[in-house]
This record gives sequence, C-alpha cells and structure tokens, in this order.
Amino acid sequence: MLTGEIRSQVDRVWDAFWTGGISNPLEVIEQLTYLLFIKRLDELHTIREAKANRLQQPLEDPIFSPEQQHFRWSRFKNLAPEQQYQTMTEELFPFMRNMGNDDSAFASHMEKARFTLPPEKAGLLARVVDMIDGIPMTDRDTKGDLYEYLLSKLSTAGQNGQFRTPRHIIKMMVNLMQPTPTDTICDPACGTAGFLVAAAERLYDQYRPQIFADETLRARYSGPMFHGYDFDTTMLRVASMNMMLHGCDRPIIKNRDSLSEDNAGDEELYSLILANPPFKGSLDYDATAKDLLDMVKTKKTELLFIALFLRLLKPGGRAAVIVPDGVLFGSSRAHKTLRRTLVEKQKLEAIISMPSGVFKPYAGVSTAIVIFTKTNSGGTDYVWFYDMQADGFSLDDKRAPLGDKHEQNNMADIIARWSERDSTEQNRARTEQSFLVPQAEIVENDYDLSINRYKEIVYEEIQYDPPLQILDELAQLETEIQQGMAELRGMLV
Repeated sequence: MLTGEIRSQVDRVWDAFWTGGISNPLEVIEQLTYLLFIKRLDELHTIREAKANRLQQPLEDPIFSPEQQHFRWSRFKNLAPEQQYQTMTEELFPFMRNMGNDDSAFASHMEKARFTLPPEKAGLLARVVDMIDGIPMTDRDTKGDLYEYLLSKLSTAGQNGQFRTPRHIIKMMVNLMQPTPTDTICDPACGTAGFLVAAAERLYDQYRPQIFADETLRARYSGPMFHGYDFDTTMLRVASMNMMLHGCDRPIIKNRDSLSEDNAGDEELYSLILANPPFKGSLDYDATAKDLLDMVKTKKTELLFIALFLRLLKPGGRAAVIVPDGVLFGSSRAHKTLRRTLVEKQKLEAIISMPSGVFKPYAGVSTAIVIFTKTNSGGTDYVWFYDMQADGFSLDDKRAPLGDKHEQNNMADIIARWSERDSTEQNRARTEQSFLVPQAEIVENDYDLSINRYKEIVYEEIQYDPPLQILDELAQLETEIQQGMAELRGMLV
C-alpha cells in the first residue's frame, strides 16, 4: 500500500514531466518505465554479485560488463545532468534496445523503443532521476503499487484510458474466478496487463508457500503461467514492466493481433481467460481468422473475441470477460448464434450487469461480466444473474470514492452470493438483486441474456379512498375555507 508521501513523490515526478513539456500521459509512463528498468537491472546485477560473493564463485550472467559499470543506476544517478543525458541517449538506451536475447519480457520489446526527451531537457531527466531514486522501492508490493498508481493516471488520459479497466473491477473478477497455481492464464487483449497482474497478486497472497516451495511452480509463476497479447508496442513494454515490478520477470507478453488468421493455430492452450476486449476496435475482416468467422460471421470485435476465447480455452477452462450489453440481447444472427453456443454447447454460469458509469470518464457504455466454462458438451442448468447497482465510486465523470456500505458498493455482496449459487441463491426471488434462471427459460426467450428480461419489479400498492369520499372531503374543506375567510373579514371590519 502506497503511503501518502510516496504518492506525493510520484505526483511530483509526473508534474516534472508536464511542466517540462511532456504532456501525453502514455509517453510520460513510457519514459518513466525506461528509468525503472535501468534501476531494476542494477538491482538484479547486485543480487547476482551478492550470490557470487557469498558462494565465492565467479559472477554468473552479469548484466553489465566491467566497461559498463557506469550504466548501473547506483552510478548513473550521480552523473552531472549533461553527462547523464549523454550516457542515456548514446550508451544506455542502445544497450537496452539490444537486450533482445535477455530472458525478460520487457527487454524483448525494446527494439523499437524511443527515448523522447530532447537534449534541452537534460535538467528534467536529472530531476526525475533524483525523484525516482528518492522513492523507496525495496519492497515488492511497493514497486507494484507504485506502477499501478502511475497507470491509474491513464484513466484521465482521453483515448489512452481505453487501455485501463478499473482496478477494483479487475480484482473482483479475479476473486470470482479464484486462479490456482496450476492454471495457465491469458488475456488476449492485455493492454497494461491489469488482469494478469491481479491474478499474480492473488496467487502470491493465497499460495505463496506452495509456489515458492516447489521449483516447478516457482518457475511457472515467474512468467510462463501468464500470457498477454496486444498489438500496441508501447503497451507491450508497459505491460511487461508492470508484470516485472509485481515479481514476474518472464511472462509471455507478445505483439499479436489475437483475431488474425496468422494466429489461427492457437487453440486449447489456457485454463483461465480474464479479459476486457475492445468493443469497437478496427477490424481487418479479410485478415480475420476463418475459424472464428465460421463460428460467428460478423465484423463486431466483441463477438469475435468471445469466439476466440472458446477456441483458446482448454476443455474445462473458465473465462470471465467484460462485454457491452448489446452482446446480451442483440438480435442479429451472429449475436443469437453466439449466445446459443454459450447456453447449449458450453456452460454459461453468470451474467453480472454493471452500471453504465463504471468506465467513465472515457466511456459511458453499459457493460456486463460474462462467466462461462468450456465443455463442448453443454452443462448450463441455471444462469446466475446479478444486478450490480454500485461499485464504490460515483457514476459520473468524477468517479469519486463513496464508501463500503452495500448501497455504495456491491462488490463484496457479489463475491459472497457467487459462492452460494448452489445453495441459498437457489431460493432467491426474481425481485432480489441476484437470482437464478433455468436454461429452458433462456431458450424460450430466444437466448436473451439481459437481466431486465428476467428480473421482476415489485410495485408498491397504494390504497386510495373512493372517489365520492374524496370529493366530499374536498367540498367540506372548501366550506371551511370560506367560513374562515368570512370570519377574517368580520374581524377586519
């Protein structure tokens, strides 16, 4: 958990970029990412040095050669501003770009990276280096929280906000799915890797002794357990750094158009998918994977991504994904075909309807979380519906925090009721916030999955007096008013 002081330090770093003329939030984060990577490299080199000294053995896999010792953060930070800038642009940055053979995901995405601070901003670089050096980052959780705090600034970054799903929504989805150390987890539209990071954090909190006591599990957790794909190179670097600062140095983060025919061979690879795919992304229809179009013939990316998830999941694999409400009730053949597939050929488990303000200020679309398991043989008995009305923040553009009472935040209630869907949830009425709907009823409604199709509204019955009685009472009231006026006139005379 970041302290207020650390947040203030991060804000000062951010403000230094803005006052220095670097106003694109994504560019600020990208440039800070490079500096954090340099700092991380020095930490790793120091750890290997300590191991070599402790074992009295030669240094294995040194990151820096004897001639590159001035690249290390511990020395780089003490250089004069002009020398620091020159070292960064002429030596350090080419060094990082050529680290493609390094086993970290971040290094593999450095080939086309650009350091965009101009020479006249050497003083700005020096100030930012000093500020970063003053932020305590020895604790694993602090590193991760610090980067998450930086990424949270994308939520007010106009079009860049599309890369960030609200962290509390991500955490709730991960808690609903309960990943285990044997899972292989994927987000085919990973952005900043928020879902992968949240899954890694939950695994670390829930299974730390088990993971780090088993060499195989420990090796998987450091990277190969987590797979993320995106076709924005900047976001790939940001996502890789996000995972690295959360303790996963070697995740599989790749530059890939997940819907492309080039990746049609990927199938039945993952046991858990967590995603918020683009709703209205641009689509090259001719390059779209033919097997996805065979499953659902459409140009709508939100439908094609669900078809993709079904292809990528192993039998028995689970998915929790965010979709626009139109997926739930759209009347096109593609919409109905996809919903029929989820209900009849797979196991559709839950629809969590979210309020339209969840993605403000940069989107006001109404969305829902769809949870399903791939079976290829059906299995949908009941679908659990939940009508989320509050997520702990105001639903306007300000998204101000409200509190943890149920009427302000339904998150805890969603998780609690989800765990009881095979018991007490079975008895809930359609008038409540959550309820179950049998498969047969969904089929009868042409596979409509919108919660309003099944939710019942209770109208409060109001008792009225008979009309003649009301008229008599009004007449009596009028007589009393006239008498009162007459008495008042008499008093004035």
